[in-house]
Amino acid sequence: MTIDVRRVDYRDPDQARLLGELLSAYAADSMGRGRALTAEEQRRLGPALAQRPHAFSLIAYCDGVPAGLANCLESFSTFACQPIVNIHDLAVLSDFRGRGISQALLGAIEAIAADMNCCKITLEVLSNNHPAKAAYEKYGFKGYTLDPESGHALFWEKPLAAS
Repeated sequence: MTIDVRRVDYRDPDQARLLGELLSAYAADSMGRGRALTAEEQRRLGPALAQRPHAFSLIAYCDGVPAGLANCLESFSTFACQPIVNIHDLAVLSDFRGRGISQALLGAIEAIAADMNCCKITLEVLSNNHPAKAAYEKYGFKGYTLDPESGHALFWEKPLAAS
């Protein structure tokens, strides 16, 4: 078995289409949003990411077959005064799980983050997504605190009205 992780060229129509298809499969999963992306959302994904200079995506291939993806965005640590890579999406198609694909994607992300002189990589994970949590912990991720007395960090959101 060969795992190959490649950076996506958002301007390449075939790569952008494939990224949209993979993200749609992830979105349809119960650990995604529970429904696939529309054809229009899939079509807009590559061009929208191409407009963000601090975004990058990876596709993992298992024996030449697209098997997983990662969408990442650069952020910034004001405390460390260095960039951060946030993994916004990381998914492995169900038929390919348990083959080390998530670890290969994480390794590729870490190499890119190191090239960017990042101080850390961040991600969020659903509390009941035990397989993903195990994969992240295996790679060295953990919850964090600034001061244990202050408690651990939580990820919150406030949805905005659609424009």
